[in-house]
Parts: sequence; structure tokens; C-alpha cells
Amino acid sequence: MPYSKASLSSIPFSYASVSVGSPSTPLPEKLSAISSAGFTAIELGFPDLLSFSSSHLGRNVEEDDYDSLCEAGKEVKKLCEEKGLSIMMLQPFSNFEGWEDGSKEREDAFLRASGWVRIMTAVGTDMLQVGSTDSPSPTTNPPSPSRLAADLASLADLLAPHSFRLAYENWCWATYAPTWSTVWDIVQLANRPNIGLCLDTFQTICGEYGDPTTTSTLIQSAGLQQKLEHNLTVSLKALQESVPADKIYVLQLSDAYRPPMPFKEDGEDGEGNEEPPGGDGGTKIRARAKWSHDYRPYLYNGGAFTPQCVEMCKAVLGTGFSGWFSVEVFDGRNKGGEADMKAFCEGAMESCRTLIGDCGDAVSERTEQAE
Repeated sequence: MPYSKASLSSIPFSYASVSVGSPSTPLPEKLSAISSAGFTAIELGFPDLLSFSSSHLGRNVEEDDYDSLCEAGKEVKKLCEEKGLSIMMLQPFSNFEGWEDGSKEREDAFLRASGWVRIMTAVGTDMLQVGSTDSPSPTTNPPSPSRLAADLASLADLLAPHSFRLAYENWCWATYAPTWSTVWDIVQLANRPNIGLCLDTFQTICGEYGDPTTTSTLIQSAGLQQKLEHNLTVSLKALQESVPADKIYVLQLSDAYRPPMPFKEDGEDGEGNEEPPGGDGGTKIRARAKWSHDYRPYLYNGGAFTPQCVEMCKAVLGTGFSGWFSVEVFDGRNKGGEADMKAFCEGAMESCRTLIGDCGDAVSERTEQAE
């Protein structure tokens, strides 16, 4: 489905609260910077809610203290309303699906889910982002796609009485579902009206095109770059043609820096620093987790894959999608704009406008070709 310049002008822009400042930056300061840049909503990051709760209540709040988190969450809702911001989504809910029946991990997953539903009610959001699990693969009886889908269906059923939605995102280092197509398969198997996709330019481009363990920062197994480009083009065309617009809930925007030197295949970077835990110990999976954690600028800000990210945005728009574009970056090079958060957020907003302009140019090119 072709998109138009008119549809582009109605795209709303959101910003992830965890994508500006540092974990210790007060949430009200983050909200001010995001709002002043012109964004109209936030993805509320759980780490920010946890930090705000401890500050607001004057005591240490644990991540499973849902009474306190909900109490503070109501205040976060008020702060956002004062800044003209809605809370588009709560994130990131992780390592939920795939645990064995009767396991402590599965019990914990559903307890967390119930607590996060309470938080969603308190902060006034209707969408929960769920990242494809990066928990270790069991040595016996790994979960099938249908089992993963059944777990997500159960979570969707928990959300449904509140009219809440589940946005399932592929994390490119995930154990079972690292690509948009694998999470889409699982969403279809789950077969619930309130499950859709959270697509992400970093997660797709850096999973299917980039590789931080190579000197070129490109996947080498695909052979020549021409073949790599072809593979990505085929994937994005499949996305555009197979995913209905109403099953895309949000498109997250970020690019990737080339690391100063390739990450080691054991999950360490060239300086021997360990990357964050996650994944099943696979070499590429762990390297991509580190890449995601600290090397993600906003578009047009020095990243290595801006053209490919733009092409993904065009493919998503080609489905007929006209919902949230949301900036989710982890820019260690600029420390999340901590020195000047307002300017950092303004730069991110300008990147969104540039992106819309580039997508609009594609509309003009199609029109000229048709004439």
C-alpha cells in the first residue's frame, strides 16, 4: 500500500525516557527536555520509574514493590500531563516467554506480568513492550514457536480485560526470535487481537545486515555486499507485503555506530570489557547485545546504517502504517546528551523531521515515475 505526503504529516513522535541523560538523571528533567523538543509522548522505561519511585517516596523501592511503583506511577502520569506528554508505552518487559511448566522462572514471569499490568493502570498507558526472550536455551526440550506463542497469548489475555495491548519486539541477540519475521510468525500463532509488533530499525538492520564482530561491521556470511543488500531488500519487501498496518503498534528509530574496533566473538569488545548479560552464550548474539546497549545514536547523527534504516521506515510506511515513530537510542558516545539534554532531544526531533522528508521524497519519485 503506497503512502502519501499527507499521511506522513500525521505521524506522531515519541521518545523513550531511558534514551536521554543517565540512569541517575531525575525523570522530571528528562520529561522537560523531551517535551521542549516537540515530542508528544514517551515510552516510560521501567528503570526510570524505579529510580523516580525511590526519589519521590524517599526510600529505596525494589523492582517488585508494586504498591510503591504504582503510587509513584500516578505522580509520573501527572508530571507527563503537565508537560503535554502521554505515556505511549511501558518498557521493556523481558524474558517472559518459553519457561518450562512448573519452573520458578515461569512463576516469576507471570507474577511480574501481573505487577506490570498494575503499573500500566497507574501511569495511564495501554501498551506493554515485550522483548523477544534472551534467556538461556534449556539443554533439553527447548520451547517451540507454538509454545512461545501460547505464553504470549496468555499474557495478552491478562491484558485484554483492561483494553491493553502487547507490542512484541525482536531483539537481534534473542535466543529464539531475533528477526521481525520470527516474531511475526509467533504473533500470528498467538492469534490474539491485542498482540502486534514493535518494530525497531536497529534490531532489524543490525540483525540482518550489520555485525559488530567484523572489520566492515557487515555480515560476512552473506558474501559480497551486493548479496547482503539484496537479502535486506527481500526482507523489507516481505515485511511490507505480509504485515498488516494494524498489526504494527510502533516503529522505534535508532542507528548504530561502528565500534572503534570489532567486538570479540566471546562477547567482549576490543578493550576486554564484558558486554551485558543475555543470550545463550552464542558469539554473535552477545556481541549484538553490547552493540545495542551503548552504540545506538539517533538517525543522521553519525551512525553507519542510516540509508538502510530509512529504507526500513519506507517499508513500514508502505504497509499503510501511520502510527507512532519513537526514538529509542542508547548513545554512549554522547552519554545520552547528559551535558545538554534539551539540545540532544532537539537533535533527535530534527532527525525525525529529516526522516519524514526523505520518505516524502520517495513519494515524489513514485509520482514522477507514474506520470
